[in-house]
Amino acid sequence: MFGACYSPRKHQKRRTLKMRVLLDFEFPLEPFNSMAKDGTVGQKLEQVLGDIKPEAVYFSARNGKRGGTMVVDLADASKIPAIVEPLFLSFNASVQIHPCMTAEDLAKAGLEDLGKSYK
Repeated sequence: MFGACYSPRKHQKRRTLKMRVLLDFEFPLEPFNSMAKDGTVGQKLEQVLGDIKPEAVYFSARNGKRGGTMVVDLADASKIPAIVEPLFLSFNASVQIHPCMTAEDLAKAGLEDLGKSYK
């Protein structure tokens, strides 16, 4: 089942949609500690964030390690490697991606109509 994909719009022109995602990341102690000690961590973080271009990034402790959350606009699923690989390759990071929406997006979702359909 995983190899099969049904697409009724297979031959139709695809429209471009942006999806906002929360990208949670956690850095293991190494190589981050070594990079901090040799003075290269700041430059590497700037490079990675420059490549990913997050709308916002927040750093925090995660499970006793360094980590945080980024807000990233994702043009389509094929762009996922471009936002996660810099973290994997530079810091051996663990990453989770969560689709999210703003209050305005939620207001357009039609929850009332969906709710009526599932009484």
